[in-house]
Amino acid sequence: MRTTRSDNDKLIPAADAVGARAVTQIGLTFDDNRLASLLFGQYGQNLALIERRLGVVAEQRGNHVTLNGSRDACEQARRVLQGLYEQLKRGDELVSGDVEGAIRLAIAQGSLFDSDPATARPSFEEINLRKRPVRARTGAQDLYIRALRRHALVFGAGPAGTGKTWLAVAHAVSLFERKEVDRIILSRPAVEAGERLGFLPGDMREKVDPYLRPIYDALYDLMDGRIVERAMQTGEIEVAPLAFMRGRTLANAVVILDEAQNTTSMQMKMFLTRLGENSRMIVTGDPSQVDLPPGATSGLAEATRLLAGVEGISHVAFTSADVIRHELVQRIVEAYDNAVLRTARPREAKESG
Repeated sequence: MRTTRSDNDKLIPAADAVGARAVTQIGLTFDDNRLASLLFGQYGQNLALIERRLGVVAEQRGNHVTLNGSRDACEQARRVLQGLYEQLKRGDELVSGDVEGAIRLAIAQGSLFDSDPATARPSFEEINLRKRPVRARTGAQDLYIRALRRHALVFGAGPAGTGKTWLAVAHAVSLFERKEVDRIILSRPAVEAGERLGFLPGDMREKVDPYLRPIYDALYDLMDGRIVERAMQTGEIEVAPLAFMRGRTLANAVVILDEAQNTTSMQMKMFLTRLGENSRMIVTGDPSQVDLPPGATSGLAEATRLLAGVEGISHVAFTSADVIRHELVQRIVEAYDNAVLRTARPREAKESG
Protein backbone atom coordinates (compact mmCIF):
# COMPACT_ATOMS: atom_id res chain seq x y z
CA MET A 1 0.00 0.00 0.00
CA ARG A 2 1.39 3.40 -1.01
CA THR A 3 0.46 6.86 0.26
CA THR A 4 0.98 10.20 -1.47
CA ARG A 5 0.16 13.59 -0.03
CA SER A 6 -0.13 17.19 -1.12
CA ASP A 7 -1.23 20.27 0.83
CA ASN A 8 -2.43 23.47 -0.76
CA ASP A 9 -4.36 26.55 0.31
CA LYS A 10 -7.31 27.22 -1.96
CA LEU A 11 -7.51 30.75 -3.39
CA ILE A 12 -10.91 32.12 -2.43
CA PRO A 13 -12.62 35.52 -2.65
CA ALA A 14 -12.18 37.84 0.34
CA ALA A 15 -15.88 37.54 1.20
CA ASP A 16 -15.42 33.80 1.72
CA ALA A 17 -12.11 34.03 3.54
CA VAL A 18 -13.60 33.82 7.02
CA GLY A 19 -13.48 30.25 8.23
CA ALA A 20 -11.64 28.97 5.19
CA ARG A 21 -9.20 26.12 5.84
CA ALA A 22 -6.31 24.61 3.94
CA VAL A 23 -7.34 21.70 1.76
CA THR A 24 -5.29 18.52 1.87
CA GLN A 25 -5.14 15.77 -0.75
CA ILE A 26 -3.99 12.26 0.18
CA GLY A 27 -3.63 9.41 -2.31
CA LEU A 28 -3.77 5.76 -1.23
CA THR A 29 -2.94 2.80 -3.46
CA PHE A 30 -3.77 -0.71 -2.21
CA ASP A 31 -1.68 -3.56 -3.60
CA ASP A 32 -4.35 -6.29 -3.59
CA ASN A 33 -7.17 -5.46 -6.01
CA ARG A 34 -9.56 -8.00 -4.47
CA LEU A 35 -9.05 -6.67 -0.93
CA ALA A 36 -9.31 -3.10 -2.21
CA SER A 37 -12.71 -3.94 -3.71
CA LEU A 38 -13.88 -5.37 -0.38
CA LEU A 39 -12.48 -2.32 1.41
CA PHE A 40 -14.35 0.18 -0.75
CA GLY A 41 -17.58 -1.82 -0.45
CA GLN A 42 -20.26 -2.73 -2.94
CA TYR A 43 -20.89 0.30 -5.17
CA GLY A 44 -18.41 2.19 -2.96
CA GLN A 45 -20.76 2.18 0.04
CA ASN A 46 -17.91 2.08 2.59
CA LEU A 47 -16.25 5.08 0.98
CA ALA A 48 -19.59 6.87 0.94
CA LEU A 49 -19.99 6.26 4.68
CA ILE A 50 -16.48 7.63 5.33
CA GLU A 51 -17.32 10.70 3.25
CA ARG A 52 -20.52 11.40 5.20
CA ARG A 53 -19.06 10.84 8.64
CA LEU A 54 -15.69 12.57 8.21
CA GLY A 55 -16.55 15.31 5.73
CA VAL A 56 -14.08 14.31 3.03
CA VAL A 57 -14.41 13.62 -0.68
CA ALA A 58 -13.13 10.18 -1.71
CA GLU A 59 -12.50 9.58 -5.42
CA GLN A 60 -11.87 5.95 -6.36
CA ARG A 61 -10.16 4.64 -9.49
CA GLY A 62 -9.44 0.92 -9.44
CA ASN A 63 -7.37 0.16 -6.38
CA HIS A 64 -6.48 3.83 -5.83
CA VAL A 65 -8.43 6.37 -3.80
CA THR A 66 -7.83 10.10 -3.44
CA LEU A 67 -9.01 11.89 -0.31
CA ASN A 68 -9.77 15.62 -0.37
CA GLY A 69 -10.73 17.72 2.63
CA SER A 70 -9.33 19.35 5.72
CA ARG A 71 -6.01 18.09 6.97
CA ASP A 72 -7.44 16.43 10.10
CA ALA A 73 -10.37 14.84 8.23
CA CYS A 74 -8.09 13.39 5.54
CA GLU A 75 -5.73 11.99 8.18
CA GLN A 76 -8.67 10.37 9.97
CA ALA A 77 -9.99 8.90 6.72
CA ARG A 78 -6.51 7.59 5.88
CA ARG A 79 -6.26 5.84 9.25
CA VAL A 80 -9.70 4.33 8.76
CA LEU A 81 -8.88 2.92 5.32
CA GLN A 82 -5.45 1.65 6.30
CA GLY A 83 -6.77 0.02 9.48
CA LEU A 84 -9.60 -1.73 7.63
CA TYR A 85 -7.21 -2.87 4.88
CA GLU A 86 -4.94 -4.46 7.50
CA GLN A 87 -8.00 -6.21 8.94
CA LEU A 88 -8.79 -7.66 5.52
CA LYS A 89 -5.17 -8.75 5.04
CA ARG A 90 -5.44 -10.74 8.30
CA GLY A 91 -8.35 -12.62 6.75
CA ASP A 92 -11.05 -11.02 8.91
CA GLU A 93 -14.48 -10.32 7.49
CA LEU A 94 -15.41 -6.68 6.94
CA VAL A 95 -18.97 -5.55 7.68
CA SER A 96 -20.53 -2.09 7.80
CA GLY A 97 -20.31 -2.04 11.58
CA ASP A 98 -16.53 -2.44 11.33
CA VAL A 99 -16.36 0.63 9.10
CA GLU A 100 -18.43 2.66 11.54
CA GLY A 101 -16.29 1.42 14.41
CA ALA A 102 -13.06 2.43 12.62
CA ILE A 103 -14.51 5.87 11.93
CA ARG A 104 -15.47 6.37 15.57
CA LEU A 105 -12.02 5.23 16.68
CA ALA A 106 -10.38 7.74 14.34
CA ILE A 107 -12.62 10.51 15.67
CA ALA A 108 -11.87 9.50 19.28
CA GLN A 109 -8.14 9.58 18.55
CA GLY A 110 -8.50 13.10 17.20
CA SER A 111 -5.81 14.72 15.12
CA LEU A 112 -2.44 13.02 14.95
CA PHE A 113 -0.90 16.48 14.88
CA ASP A 114 -2.38 17.52 18.23
CA SER A 115 -2.52 14.21 20.15
CA ASP A 116 0.03 13.03 22.68
CA PRO A 117 1.68 9.82 21.36
CA ALA A 118 2.42 8.74 24.94
CA THR A 119 -1.26 8.64 25.87
CA ALA A 120 -2.85 7.81 22.51
CA ARG A 121 -4.46 4.36 22.27
CA PRO A 122 -3.84 2.49 19.01
CA SER A 123 -7.24 0.81 18.93
CA PHE A 124 -10.39 -0.02 20.86
CA GLU A 125 -10.45 -3.13 23.05
CA GLU A 126 -10.90 -6.53 21.41
CA ILE A 127 -12.30 -9.86 22.60
CA ASN A 128 -10.48 -12.80 21.01
CA LEU A 129 -12.68 -15.81 20.30
CA ARG A 130 -11.92 -19.04 18.46
CA LYS A 131 -14.46 -18.24 15.77
CA ARG A 132 -13.47 -14.59 15.21
CA PRO A 133 -12.40 -11.48 17.11
CA VAL A 134 -15.02 -9.07 18.43
CA ARG A 135 -13.95 -5.43 18.54
CA ALA A 136 -15.42 -2.47 20.36
CA ARG A 137 -16.77 0.08 17.90
CA THR A 138 -17.50 3.03 20.17
CA GLY A 139 -15.91 4.66 23.19
CA ALA A 140 -18.65 3.30 25.45
CA GLN A 141 -18.16 -0.23 24.12
CA ASP A 142 -14.43 0.13 24.73
CA LEU A 143 -15.11 1.18 28.33
CA TYR A 144 -17.63 -1.68 28.67
CA ILE A 145 -15.11 -4.37 27.63
CA ARG A 146 -12.52 -2.99 30.05
CA ALA A 147 -15.13 -3.00 32.83
CA LEU A 148 -16.07 -6.61 32.05
CA ARG A 149 -12.45 -7.65 32.44
CA ARG A 150 -11.91 -5.86 35.74
CA HIS A 151 -15.15 -6.21 37.73
CA ALA A 152 -17.19 -9.15 39.01
CA LEU A 153 -20.50 -7.31 38.48
CA VAL A 154 -21.13 -4.95 35.55
CA PHE A 155 -24.30 -3.06 34.66
CA GLY A 156 -24.70 -1.98 31.04
CA ALA A 157 -27.70 0.29 30.42
CA GLY A 158 -28.72 2.10 27.27
CA PRO A 159 -30.85 2.00 24.11
CA ALA A 160 -31.23 -0.92 21.73
CA GLY A 161 -28.49 -1.52 19.20
CA THR A 162 -25.55 -0.44 21.36
CA GLY A 163 -24.06 -3.95 21.69
CA LYS A 164 -24.70 -4.46 25.42
CA THR A 165 -25.86 -8.08 25.17
CA TRP A 166 -23.62 -8.92 22.22
CA LEU A 167 -20.42 -7.92 24.02
CA ALA A 168 -21.56 -9.52 27.28
CA VAL A 169 -22.05 -12.87 25.53
CA ALA A 170 -18.72 -12.46 23.69
CA HIS A 171 -16.93 -11.86 27.01
CA ALA A 172 -18.64 -14.88 28.55
CA VAL A 173 -17.65 -17.07 25.60
CA SER A 174 -14.03 -15.92 25.85
CA LEU A 175 -13.86 -16.86 29.55
CA PHE A 176 -15.50 -20.21 28.81
CA GLU A 177 -13.10 -21.00 25.97
CA ARG A 178 -10.11 -20.17 28.18
CA LYS A 179 -11.49 -22.47 30.92
CA GLU A 180 -11.64 -19.59 33.41
CA VAL A 181 -15.26 -20.54 34.14
CA ASP A 182 -17.14 -23.83 33.88
CA ARG A 183 -20.50 -22.53 32.74
CA ILE A 184 -22.33 -19.76 30.94
CA ILE A 185 -25.80 -18.96 32.24
CA LEU A 186 -27.98 -16.63 30.19
CA SER A 187 -31.28 -15.34 31.50
CA ARG A 188 -34.12 -12.95 30.71
CA PRO A 189 -37.35 -12.08 32.53
CA ALA A 190 -40.24 -13.54 30.55
CA VAL A 191 -42.35 -10.39 30.63
CA GLU A 192 -45.34 -10.13 28.33
CA ALA A 193 -44.85 -7.10 26.08
CA GLY A 194 -48.43 -6.62 24.90
CA GLU A 195 -49.03 -10.36 24.35
CA ARG A 196 -50.09 -13.20 26.63
CA LEU A 197 -47.78 -16.14 27.22
CA GLY A 198 -50.69 -18.42 27.97
CA PHE A 199 -52.06 -18.10 24.46
CA LEU A 200 -48.80 -19.17 22.84
CA PRO A 201 -48.74 -22.83 21.69
CA GLY A 202 -46.55 -25.52 23.27
CA ASP A 203 -45.15 -26.34 26.70
CA MET A 204 -43.39 -23.88 29.04
CA ARG A 205 -40.04 -24.12 27.23
CA GLU A 206 -41.68 -23.46 23.88
CA LYS A 207 -43.57 -20.52 25.36
CA VAL A 208 -40.42 -18.99 26.86
CA ASP A 209 -37.92 -19.66 24.04
CA PRO A 210 -39.07 -16.72 21.87
CA TYR A 211 -38.11 -14.33 24.70
CA LEU A 212 -34.63 -15.83 24.79
CA ARG A 213 -34.09 -15.95 21.01
CA PRO A 214 -31.73 -12.90 20.86
CA ILE A 215 -29.41 -14.67 23.31
CA TYR A 216 -29.44 -17.85 21.22
CA ASP A 217 -28.64 -15.77 18.13
CA ALA A 218 -25.62 -14.20 19.83
CA LEU A 219 -24.33 -17.59 20.98
CA TYR A 220 -24.54 -19.20 17.56
CA ASP A 221 -22.91 -16.20 15.92
CA LEU A 222 -19.96 -16.19 18.32
CA MET A 223 -19.39 -19.95 18.69
CA ASP A 224 -19.44 -22.97 16.42
CA GLY A 225 -22.98 -24.34 16.32
CA ARG A 226 -21.93 -27.90 17.19
CA ILE A 227 -20.06 -26.68 20.27
CA VAL A 228 -23.09 -24.68 21.38
CA GLU A 229 -25.41 -27.67 21.00
CA ARG A 230 -23.04 -29.99 22.89
CA ALA A 231 -22.49 -27.46 25.69
CA MET A 232 -26.25 -26.94 26.07
CA GLN A 233 -26.82 -30.68 26.29
CA THR A 234 -24.18 -31.05 29.02
CA GLY A 235 -25.42 -28.00 30.92
CA GLU A 236 -22.21 -26.01 30.36
CA ILE A 237 -24.34 -23.41 28.62
CA GLU A 238 -27.75 -22.77 30.11
CA VAL A 239 -30.44 -20.44 28.80
CA ALA A 240 -33.29 -19.99 31.22
CA PRO A 241 -35.95 -17.47 32.27
CA LEU A 242 -35.20 -15.45 35.39
CA ALA A 243 -37.76 -17.33 37.48
CA PHE A 244 -35.58 -20.46 37.25
CA MET A 245 -32.72 -18.70 39.08
CA ARG A 246 -34.45 -18.65 42.49
CA GLY A 247 -32.77 -20.73 45.19
CA ARG A 248 -29.56 -21.36 43.25
CA THR A 249 -25.96 -20.39 44.00
CA LEU A 250 -24.07 -19.89 40.77
CA ALA A 251 -20.34 -20.64 41.18
CA ASN A 252 -17.58 -20.78 38.54
CA ALA A 253 -19.89 -19.24 35.96
CA VAL A 254 -20.58 -16.16 33.89
CA VAL A 255 -24.18 -15.16 34.47
CA ILE A 256 -25.85 -12.67 32.13
CA LEU A 257 -29.23 -11.08 32.82
CA ASP A 258 -30.61 -9.43 29.68
CA GLU A 259 -33.60 -7.07 29.43
CA ALA A 260 -33.12 -6.32 33.11
CA GLN A 261 -35.35 -3.23 32.93
CA ASN A 262 -38.26 -5.69 33.08
CA THR A 263 -37.30 -7.13 36.46
CA THR A 264 -39.04 -6.09 39.64
CA SER A 265 -37.09 -4.93 42.69
CA MET A 266 -37.39 -8.35 44.36
CA GLN A 267 -36.41 -10.21 41.19
CA MET A 268 -33.28 -8.10 40.79
CA LYS A 269 -32.28 -8.60 44.42
CA MET A 270 -32.88 -12.33 44.06
CA PHE A 271 -30.73 -12.48 40.94
CA LEU A 272 -27.81 -10.45 42.29
CA THR A 273 -27.63 -12.57 45.44
CA ARG A 274 -27.10 -15.72 43.32
CA LEU A 275 -23.48 -14.65 42.73
CA GLY A 276 -21.18 -17.47 43.85
CA GLU A 277 -17.45 -18.07 44.15
CA ASN A 278 -15.35 -17.30 41.05
CA SER A 279 -18.40 -16.05 39.16
CA ARG A 280 -19.08 -12.95 37.10
CA MET A 281 -22.42 -11.23 36.57
CA ILE A 282 -23.41 -8.93 33.71
CA VAL A 283 -26.73 -7.09 33.82
CA THR A 284 -27.97 -5.33 30.68
CA GLY A 285 -31.12 -3.42 29.84
CA ASP A 286 -32.77 -0.44 28.20
CA PRO A 287 -34.39 1.85 30.80
CA SER A 288 -36.57 3.43 28.10
CA GLN A 289 -38.34 0.14 27.22
CA VAL A 290 -39.92 -1.03 30.47
CA ASP A 291 -42.81 -3.49 29.99
CA LEU A 292 -43.73 -3.80 33.69
CA PRO A 293 -47.26 -2.94 34.86
CA PRO A 294 -47.88 0.78 35.51
CA GLY A 295 -46.55 1.85 38.89
CA ALA A 296 -44.06 -1.03 39.22
CA THR A 297 -40.44 -0.08 39.94
CA SER A 298 -37.84 -1.35 37.49
CA GLY A 299 -35.26 -3.50 39.25
CA LEU A 300 -32.56 -2.21 36.90
CA ALA A 301 -33.23 1.45 37.74
CA GLU A 302 -33.30 0.73 41.47
CA ALA A 303 -30.15 -1.41 41.45
CA THR A 304 -28.25 1.17 39.41
CA ARG A 305 -29.18 3.81 41.99
CA LEU A 306 -28.58 1.72 45.12
CA LEU A 307 -25.29 0.19 43.98
CA ALA A 308 -23.68 3.31 42.57
CA GLY A 309 -20.18 3.67 44.00
CA VAL A 310 -20.05 0.18 45.51
CA GLU A 311 -16.54 -1.26 45.19
CA GLY A 312 -16.24 -4.11 42.68
CA ILE A 313 -19.31 -3.01 40.69
CA SER A 314 -19.08 -1.08 37.41
CA HIS A 315 -21.83 0.89 35.66
CA VAL A 316 -21.52 1.68 31.94
CA ALA A 317 -24.08 3.96 30.31
CA PHE A 318 -24.73 3.84 26.57
CA THR A 319 -26.45 6.57 24.55
CA SER A 320 -27.92 6.92 21.07
CA ALA A 321 -24.42 7.90 19.88
CA ASP A 322 -23.34 4.29 20.57
CA VAL A 323 -25.98 2.66 18.36
CA ILE A 324 -24.18 0.44 15.83
CA ARG A 325 -27.08 -0.92 13.80
CA HIS A 326 -28.39 0.77 10.67
CA GLU A 327 -27.77 4.55 10.61
CA LEU A 328 -31.53 5.11 10.86
CA VAL A 329 -31.67 3.31 14.24
CA GLN A 330 -29.54 6.03 15.83
CA ARG A 331 -31.78 8.74 14.39
CA ILE A 332 -34.91 6.89 15.58
CA VAL A 333 -33.53 6.60 19.13
CA GLU A 334 -32.61 10.29 19.15
CA ALA A 335 -36.09 11.26 17.91
CA TYR A 336 -37.77 9.32 20.72
CA ASP A 337 -35.35 10.74 23.30
CA ASN A 338 -36.08 14.28 22.11
CA ALA A 339 -39.82 13.61 22.31
CA VAL A 340 -39.45 12.48 25.93
CA LEU A 341 -37.49 15.64 26.76
CA ARG A 342 -40.12 17.86 25.13
CA THR A 343 -42.84 16.15 27.18
CA ALA A 344 -40.86 16.38 30.42
CA ARG A 345 -40.10 20.12 30.20
CA PRO A 346 -43.73 21.39 30.39
CA ARG A 347 -44.42 18.93 33.24
CA GLU A 348 -41.41 20.18 35.21
CA ALA A 349 -42.39 23.80 34.57
CA LYS A 350 -45.93 23.12 35.77
CA GLU A 351 -44.72 21.39 38.94
CA SER A 352 -42.24 24.20 39.77
CA GLY A 353 -44.95 26.83 39.18
